[in-house]
Amino acid sequence: MVTVLGSGDSLLRVIEKAFPAADIHVRGNEISAVGDAREVAIVQRLFDEMMLVLRTGQPMTEDAVERSIAMLRASENGEGPEETPAQVLTQNILSSRGRTIRPKTLNQKRYVDAIDKHTIVFGIGPAGTGKTYLAMAKAVQALQSKQVNRIILTRPAVEAGERLGFLPGTLYEKIDPYLRPLYDALHDMLDPDSIPRLMAAGTIEVAPLAYMRGRTLNDAFIILDEAQNTSPEQMKMFLTRLGFESKIVITGDVTQVDLPNGTKSGLRQVQEILEGVQDVHFSRLSSHDVVRHKLVGRIVDAYEQYDSTHGTENGTHKGGRSKSAHKGK
Repeated sequence: MVTVLGSGDSLLRVIEKAFPAADIHVRGNEISAVGDAREVAIVQRLFDEMMLVLRTGQPMTEDAVERSIAMLRASENGEGPEETPAQVLTQNILSSRGRTIRPKTLNQKRYVDAIDKHTIVFGIGPAGTGKTYLAMAKAVQALQSKQVNRIILTRPAVEAGERLGFLPGTLYEKIDPYLRPLYDALHDMLDPDSIPRLMAAGTIEVAPLAYMRGRTLNDAFIILDEAQNTSPEQMKMFLTRLGFESKIVITGDVTQVDLPNGTKSGLRQVQEILEGVQDVHFSRLSSHDVVRHKLVGRIVDAYEQYDSTHGTENGTHKGGRSKSAHKGK
């Protein structure tokens, strides 16, 4: 019962708060709910889903309970997906160093499934939605299962505020800070001691986007991160690197463009060009898929609301996306 109700009844309190029209009582190892019939039916489904998750050995968290409730409510209103909360929360992508990487939201599960089904997948959404992290977990999984021979991770070396020339050191030392988030994710997924060896052998390559020009990438899982900072020409150049038996995942946030004023984002343009092309899939994540601190989701929503009401300033369409860089983001 502790695993179902949470330490100090923390999960029970989340459920009670979400269902004010149902009185939930716990006696021994029995849970009963009385009240509005629709609410009670969702409560019953929620506990069924929680038990399915717990039987896999995975603990339930307050966050997972809240996400499960949201999915069940959507399902009750006829807007829900075919997937159940248990199916979303128990899909393992990669187990490494004592922890398992799984999708935490419905859109994340669909993003991960799309990577399995399609050759080119775009993961577009705000900070904290797991776009890059889940793509890298799929890349490591593909490498370990010998679906690909190597992983190539790349980002455009475009910066918010500074310029590369002002940074100290050699070209590699200047570029390293832009690639650091990719190294950090790798360290979560692989034995840190094996990473230098894999990089020396060319099995894992982390390089700026400019290094992709002129190459054909076969038998590789290629991830382009921070793609909102590519120009249309760079985006086309990157997409045409695709070789045989390869997979490309492109991630970015079209609200955080750091390109100089007047430069169009390749990620914005490519949605108009490739939408509907066979074997190309666009996965769009939102503030509801933010899996960092809850406040991050609220911050993303607040910025979107601000943009929609102040959209005529800074070269934006009212209610639309910015045409140029938003320096405050």
